[in-house]
Parts: sequence; structure tokens; C-alpha cells
Amino acid sequence: MNELAKRVIEISGQNVYACYQCGCCSAGCMFTEKMDILPNQAIALIQRGDKSVLEKETPWICASCFVCTVRCPRGLDVAAIMEALREIKIRERDFIRVDLRKIENIEKLPQIAITAVAQKFTW
Repeated sequence: MNELAKRVIEISGQNVYACYQCGCCSAGCMFTEKMDILPNQAIALIQRGDKSVLEKETPWICASCFVCTVRCPRGLDVAAIMEALREIKIRERDFIRVDLRKIENIEKLPQIAITAVAQKFTW
């Protein structure tokens, strides 16, 4: 087990190795068109120990609406895994700045998406 996966498991309580990449989480996500990688791809990067997942926008765009969690046939709480990625990044003491002005068609996004992203800022 790689170090990244250990940290995600420790923080989220979710065994990322249980994911077999069916894509149900990504298929149900309302925000994938704004994400740079799909939720299941983020989990695949964690499984491989690829720390580039920490530099992706996907965990920050995740609204934690739990559609992915409900759809997962393995019972993984994908939203908790995304939260773990955010926490790992924050614990590195990096500052996260998501420029909402750069998101195309932001006015068409549901309010929950904008609120969720704004609540996750660390300045």
C-alpha cells in the first residue's frame, strides 16, 4: 500500500482499493464537466500513489452531494475520499485559490456547487 492511499484511508475511513473502476460515481456526478479528472480517475491515481491528484481541481469542485456515494456498488463514500484529498492538500500548508471567474457558465451552476467550493477555500 502506498503512502498516499494510507493517508486517504486514515482520513476518510474508506478503502480506496475496494474501487474497481466501474465509473458509477462519475456517471452520477453533476459536476464532471467542470472537473479536470473524473472521480473514479482520482481514485485510480490514489491507488497508484500518484500525488498529482493533489494538484487537480476535482476534489475542490466536488460539492459533497453524495450522489457518487449512493451509486457506488462497493459502498465507498467517494465524497469522503474527495474531502480527504482536500485535507491532505491543506495539511501541506499550501493555499488553495480557485478563481470562480475562470469557470465557464458559472451562472448555470447550481447554487450548491458554488457554495460548496467557496466553503472549501483556504486563504
